[in-house]
Amino acid sequence: MSKSKSAPASHLGVATADTAAKHPLAGTTMSGSDMIMQVLADEGVEVLFGYSGGAILPTYDAVFRYNAAHPADQEIRLIVPASEQGSGFMAAGYARSTGKVGVSMVTSGPGATNSVTPVRDCQADSIPMILLCGQVPRAAIGTDAFQEAPVFNIFASCAKHVFLVTDETKIEETMRSAFELARSGRPGPVVVDLPKDVQIAEGTFKGTGLLEFRGYDERVEAMADQKLDEKRAAAFFELLSKSARPLIYAGGGVINSDGAQELRHFAERFGVPVVTTLMGIGAVDTTQDLSLRMLGMHGMAYANYSVEDCDFLIAIGSRFDDRVAGQVNEFAPNARIAHLDIDASEISKVKAVDWSWVCDAKRGLAQLTKSGAKFKKDFSKWQDHARELKKKHALNYNRGAKMIQAEFVLEQLNEITKGEAIVATGVGQHQMWAAQYLDFVNPRTFLTSGSMGTMGFGLPAAIGAQLANPGKLVIDVDGDGSIRMNLGELETLTNYGIPVKVLLINNLGDGMVRQWQDLFYENRYSGTDKTLHKKDFVKACEADGFEFSRRISKADEVRAALEEFVTFEGPAFLEVMVDLHEHVYPMVGPGAGYKQMITGPYIPARDLGKDDKGGGSTGGMF
Repeated sequence: MSKSKSAPASHLGVATADTAAKHPLAGTTMSGSDMIMQVLADEGVEVLFGYSGGAILPTYDAVFRYNAAHPADQEIRLIVPASEQGSGFMAAGYARSTGKVGVSMVTSGPGATNSVTPVRDCQADSIPMILLCGQVPRAAIGTDAFQEAPVFNIFASCAKHVFLVTDETKIEETMRSAFELARSGRPGPVVVDLPKDVQIAEGTFKGTGLLEFRGYDERVEAMADQKLDEKRAAAFFELLSKSARPLIYAGGGVINSDGAQELRHFAERFGVPVVTTLMGIGAVDTTQDLSLRMLGMHGMAYANYSVEDCDFLIAIGSRFDDRVAGQVNEFAPNARIAHLDIDASEISKVKAVDWSWVCDAKRGLAQLTKSGAKFKKDFSKWQDHARELKKKHALNYNRGAKMIQAEFVLEQLNEITKGEAIVATGVGQHQMWAAQYLDFVNPRTFLTSGSMGTMGFGLPAAIGAQLANPGKLVIDVDGDGSIRMNLGELETLTNYGIPVKVLLINNLGDGMVRQWQDLFYENRYSGTDKTLHKKDFVKACEADGFEFSRRISKADEVRAALEEFVTFEGPAFLEVMVDLHEHVYPMVGPGAGYKQMITGPYIPARDLGKDDKGGGSTGGMF
């Protein structure tokens, strides 16, 4: 595991043996902390997020010295957050919006433990991130030294890999390997635990080299050479040819592989409609005809009905999680299933499949499309049916309400941004309304905590995304419960002049939990009522230096306020007071299937007697 090797050419973004000799600093004597900084620079890191402390201080000093020795356009910008959790989510937002590896650097003990949540969040959503942790000197490990924590043990179960660097001669290779592990295969977070004396120790910088992970390296290299054989391709297109109602079910794996263009081309070439998971939003342009948008617990009614009606479900980079599949036996009840995913463990883990291929989505879709060059079949009747579902079961809400409805706010925002903004969200009702009512033309523009559902994600993730995309409009759509979790990062915006727009949908409560309490707990609002809270968010923002900080509570104020908010040059904060009692619909309740979907009072539900003949089939429609 600790054996080093020169990087093979198949390892993207890492110096090869042929180029190693050309590294201008090869042979230079450096401290471990200086080597860390040089590897960060070699890996193209532009922004480093982190909070300092004693055990990581040598490397923070190296950041200062590195930037002092380089011109401004070669510096690694350091962003200091209000908390280590904020730092981790900033790195995640940077990674999610670019596909690059985000980096957070914290001290030992509480600095590391405060980073557990963002690391687990990245692991759950397959996001490439590196956490650099200071650690007490090697001789003090295990003695309960000041600010010591068992980082390896803590993170081993919630990161893709953890390194404890005990050999100072391996720090350079370890750092490069961390980047390679984070972005290769199924992406994920890697933790590097750095004892203070390792950071201080001096050695010779080699400018190349990786640690060897024999089984993992072999799997990654085999994946890079993966080719779709004729027999497997023929089996897929045999299933497609026998289908009258094929449907693509696309997940976050499409985004992570940068396969959105391949997915769009595949869908257009074969005329197959597409539903996406929450993490897959942006994989297809939501304004396009073949897009049926999000499926699942709070997915579009028409998306869920299309799953009920399809006879061939093509799962790409998705994993049949509980928020999508619900009652697994009833999910896609009439469909044969094909599954393409980079992780072999996901195949048939939840739902048995009829065809599968272990491959990353980008490569797999391109090869499938090429293999089907001669395939011809007309799915226009199915496309017409999908359009009718979209028309008949469209999103809607109480448009005559006296109080502002959150859906109205997001509809108005959507008319202004036209699907071009990068949107990060917290977790809760506002998250689902954003997924439902905002359009996303491009991939990597909807950033949200999917599997972990971490409140407090939105604001720091938006900061990371804005720093990665300095010329783009970045909006944090947040809730009053969620934003409280990392409220200190409002000051980070003004400290650095980061022009994120923070839209606070305030319903004076933990809205999503309250909705469950309404529906399943007889209106017992245990722990969710925020009506007694005294927090004045507008004054808090003013105290943090916001020049635009406003609250509105009337519907006729919404459009003008949003336009001014979006076009403001610097960081801006807009709080909209919305209806406390509004629910997110549609909703597939816990333990329920799509047939039990609640569409609410304003979205027309399917008439089971008329539209759902034969236990979920579409009768003789095709």
